[in-house]
Amino acid sequence: MSQPASQKPGKIPGPDHPIAITRHPMRLVVMVAGRMIADTRAALILSEADYAAVFYIPRRDVDMTLLARTNHSTYCPYKGECAYFSIPLGGADAENAAWSYESPYQSVLAIKDHLAFYRDRVDAIEERPLD
Repeated sequence: MSQPASQKPGKIPGPDHPIAITRHPMRLVVMVAGRMIADTRAALILSEADYAAVFYIPRRDVDMTLLARTNHSTYCPYKGECAYFSIPLGGADAENAAWSYESPYQSVLAIKDHLAFYRDRVDAIEERPLD
């Protein structure tokens, strides 16, 4: 049986595992099955250690009616407990396509109330110029 996040030891980002969160300077649009799932001008970019950078989109800019929360969850010692969402109109390819740290650790608090999408589980994450 796994420990609740509140009992798991959190880690602080540092030189051996840096995490930086910055504002993305462009508009982002997420598409699945011809539908716009998200459209934002307020995305964040989370750069963590040697991992690929990830876009985090404010929930207010995501059509949450098109997502379904799943039972899948993971834990990151730097960010906390992670919840997942599928996009039913995308079928099996869009299972657990999005994730969110709903109560992130203090060092990454900026990603609270944001969602990230796996690039290979949506049809497109388009970067567009700001209008």
